[in-house]
Amino acid sequence: MPIPLIIDTDPGVDDAVALVLALRSPEVDVRAVVAAFGNVGLDRTLDNARRLVALAGRPDVPVAAGAARPVVHDRPVRAAEVHGDDGLGGLAHTLPDRVPLDPRPGIDVMTDVLRAATEPVTIASIGPLTDTALLLATHPELVDRIGRIVVMGGAIGAGNVTGAAEFNVYADPEAAHRVLAQAEVPVTLVPLDLTLRCAVGEERLARLAAGDAVCHRLDALIEPYRGWYRRTHGMDGVPLHDAVALLEAIVPGTLRPTSLSLQVACDLGPARGATVPDHGRTGAPVSPPVDVALDADVPALLDAVLTRLGAPTG
Repeated sequence: MPIPLIIDTDPGVDDAVALVLALRSPEVDVRAVVAAFGNVGLDRTLDNARRLVALAGRPDVPVAAGAARPVVHDRPVRAAEVHGDDGLGGLAHTLPDRVPLDPRPGIDVMTDVLRAATEPVTIASIGPLTDTALLLATHPELVDRIGRIVVMGGAIGAGNVTGAAEFNVYADPEAAHRVLAQAEVPVTLVPLDLTLRCAVGEERLARLAAGDAVCHRLDALIEPYRGWYRRTHGMDGVPLHDAVALLEAIVPGTLRPTSLSLQVACDLGPARGATVPDHGRTGAPVSPPVDVALDADVPALLDAVLTRLGAPTG
C-alpha cells in the first residue's frame, strides 16, 4: 500500500527534483502539494509547484498556496542568487502550463487530507516549516493521523545562510522550533551535514539528461544551479538537498539516523536559526529526540533517486 504523502515545499531547483521524484515513485501516494514562501516569494513558488506537477503528469494532485511569510518575524530571506529570480534558474516559463490552483488555503488542504486518511500520512517539509508548524499548532486533534514528518533543514555543523543556520530553518526559526521540539509526531531531520555529501556529479547528470522528456527538463533546470555551485564552491557536483529527504519519505530507512534532542535558536542575534543538539551532556534532554539523518550509502541513494526519476541505469 503506497504511503500517503503531503509535500510542503518552496520550489526551488532541488525542490523541483524532489517533487518529481515523489510524483514518479510508486511507493507513495502524493495527496497534496502546498507551496509557501522560501527560495523566492509565494507568487513564484506556487507557480513553480503548479508547473512541476504538470511536468510530472499529475493533474490529480491538488496544489494550494501556503504561507506568504514567517510566523513571527517577517525578515525576508531569499535564494534567488542560487535558484534564479523565478526559482528555477530562469527556466520556469519553459515548463508545461500550470495545473489548476486548489482554491483552499494550504492549511485547509493539509487538514482535509488528514481527516480523510485511513492510514498515517507522512508530511515531507522541504521548505520553511511555517505551514507544518501551523498545522501542528492549530489542529492538535489531527496529530495522531500524521505518521511522520520528514524535514530537509538545519545543520549540526556549519550553515549555508549564516555560519550557524541552514536556509529552511533560518527562514522561519520559530516554526522550525515548533516542529523539531515537539513530542506529538515523530520527526526525521535531514540536515546539510548529509545532503552536501550527496552531490550528483557529471556521470549521473549525464544519465539524467539521457532519460525521458521529464528527466531532460529537470537536467536543464539543474544546469544554472550547478553553475552557481561551480562558481561559489568550486565543485562540479550538485547537492539535491530536498531529493535526499524525499527519498527517505518514499523509502523509510534509506538514511541512517542519530537520535538527538534539538533546539532552534530563535533570538535575533548571529546564532538565529541554528539547530543546536543536546549530546546528553546537560542532564535530561531539553526536548524529545529527533532522528537526525547523518549517514547513508550515498552512491546507492543517488542511484535510487535517478531510477525513480526515470533516468537509465548506469
